[in-house]
Formats: sequence, C-alpha cells, structure tokens
Amino acid sequence: MLENLIKDFKEIFKYNGEVKIFFSPGRVNLIGEHTDYNGGFVFPCALDFGTYAVVKKREDKIFRMYSKNFENLGIIEFNLDNLVYDKKDDWANYPKGVIKTFLDRNYKIDSGFDVLFFGNIPNGAGLSSSASIEVLTAVILKDLFKLDVDMIEMVKMCQVAENKFIGVNSGIMDQFAVGMGKKDNAILLDCNTLKYEYVPVKLKNMSIIIANTNKKRGLADSKYNERRSSCEEAVKILNKNGINIKYLGELTVAEFEKVKHYITDKEQLKRATHAVTENERAKNAVEFLKKDDIAEFGRLMDKSHISLRDDYEVTGSELDSLVEAAWEEKGTVGSRMTGAGFGGCTVSIVENDYVDSFIKNVGKKYKEKTGLEASFYIANTGDGAGKKGRKK
Repeated sequence: MLENLIKDFKEIFKYNGEVKIFFSPGRVNLIGEHTDYNGGFVFPCALDFGTYAVVKKREDKIFRMYSKNFENLGIIEFNLDNLVYDKKDDWANYPKGVIKTFLDRNYKIDSGFDVLFFGNIPNGAGLSSSASIEVLTAVILKDLFKLDVDMIEMVKMCQVAENKFIGVNSGIMDQFAVGMGKKDNAILLDCNTLKYEYVPVKLKNMSIIIANTNKKRGLADSKYNERRSSCEEAVKILNKNGINIKYLGELTVAEFEKVKHYITDKEQLKRATHAVTENERAKNAVEFLKKDDIAEFGRLMDKSHISLRDDYEVTGSELDSLVEAAWEEKGTVGSRMTGAGFGGCTVSIVENDYVDSFIKNVGKKYKEKTGLEASFYIANTGDGAGKKGRKK
C-alpha cells in the first residue's frame, strides 16, 4: 500500500525525489464517554488503522495538500502567511489549524510542504479521523522543521486547533489516544490533570468489534456543544451553592447524590448524572480489567450505553439498534456506543467463537430495523503517531 501511495504522490505533485512517510492511528474509547470535557476519566486505545501521509518539504511558503479520501476536491493550496479557516478548504482546515497553532506558540516553521494523505478510518464514524490527521500534521511539523516539542505538548496544540480553529469544543481524549497510544494497551487518562496509565488489554479468546452505523453526521453541527454547556451550567449552579468544583468529574457518585438537588433543571440534572456516573464506571471498569474480570468490564460497557441513551441522549435509533442486536447475541461480553454519538460506531467485546455469527446476525437485524448496512471491523490496539521512514 505504501508503495502505491508514494507512486500517487509523485504523479500528483510531479516529483521524483525522496519522500517521508508518517502514520497516525484512529482510536476507539472502550468506556468513559463524554467525560473528557467534564474533567473525568476516559479509557481509549489507539487502533492499528489510521491515516498515512507522504510528504516532501518545499522551499517556498506554499502548502499543497491532497487526500485520496476526497479526490474530487483535488489539491488544496494555501500560504504560510495566510492561515485562516476557509470553508472551501474543507478537510485541509484541520492540518492548517495545527500549523497555525504551532506558529502561534512561536515554533519556527519557515516553509511549506506537499503532502498526500490517505486514511482507512471511516470518516464521521466516531473513530477520530480528525484527531488522527491533526496529530499526524504535528508529527510531520516536528520532523520536517526539527522542532523541540514532546508528544503531550503536540497533543495539547492539536486540541487547541480543533477547539479554536475548527470551532468544535472537543475534549483532549482523541488527540491524546492518537498521539500516546501503545500496542496491546489502553490508556486510563484523567482529563483534568492529564495523568495517565497504560493498562494491558488481555482479551485472550475475545476480540474488540467496531460496528459503524454508516449514518452521516457532522460533529461540529451536532448537539455536542449543547451537551457540554448543560454540564457547564450544572457546575455553575453547584458553585453558587458552595460546592467548589471546576468539573463534574471531581465528584464521586456518593458526593453527587448529596448535592444534586441544587440542580433544578431536569435536563441539566440528567446530563450531570451521566457525567458523574460514567466517570465512576470508567474507573471501576479498569480495575476489573486489571483483575482479568472481562465479564464485569462488559457489564459496565452495557450500563454506559444505557446512561448515554437515557441520561445524555446522544445515541439515536441507529446506535441503539446496533447495541440492542449485539446484546441479544451469544458470545457478546459487552456493547456500547463509542465517540460523540448521533451516529458513528459501537464497540463490542465478543468471544472469538462467535465473531462470525455476531457480525452476520447483528448486521441483518440492523438492516431490517434501519434500512442501513453496518460495517464491521475486528480492531487491534496499535501504537501512537510517528514516522514510518524515508523512501526514494
């Protein structure tokens, strides 16, 4: 595949010299959803599929970007001296935002580059194609311009690019998992402090199955920002009543039970309930995984979905149909939506003996219920973003 990407790069950019190759993974969150911007815990892992880049540095200030995922848009070109969000630049606003954020932090980037991107993450599936291309751009900048910057700093800048340049108020989980991923491990990340711990994912006779609803959704225009502001309002109300917290993630379930009566708005109460209980589920789930109690981990995945459906209301009929079909299947240990919701993907842990029947039966039931075809991926954990090498 890499040889073909290099060949395509050379044809598209009319170039025949040496190029550099980089890779950045997608991610899936096993549990702890919509907790990241609430200062809570998340438990994602990087995947072994993601976004590739073939790159050549330029002498002038022009960036030329081409994506094999959006070939109809052709080469998108912009200048180092004019890095502004432009709707017509479509997907290229993500790398552009990262470049601008690096410059804003006084990193020295004094020329442009030509790049061909190819991602085998389904777009809009909730597996973080946007974070993947952001962190990939950061890794490219570090290498081409010999920048003295570590991965956690790059992860933070990529989040700033998404929040400020793209205008999506996402938390830091996606970029962190993509940048800091480690094969055969998931990351327990405290999004409040950025303290993290690698936890081995030993599934033995089981696999992680990702199912894509194939329902189109746009994160920036989804109800994501509404959910976030509901939680922020709940924090303000608690603050007014003497509960000194910055995020809902600072409260245990027991502490929340004692103070939740202050939140009189029903919707805000439901949103806050999810944020607090999901945070506790994430911490508990990791303890079960460390004890090799996958069955209990799976039960918490199921409870997570129910909370996302009933309290946070971010699932929708497609995700619910996929998860409910998964729950009915023999060999399913646990299943839940993953990502922002409103479409996107589910993640399930399934015993290997039942993987084929799981995919067949869940796909059939889902199509009967929704009219849509689901796509299934047997997912493996992978390493974080980095350089693949140099090719003639």
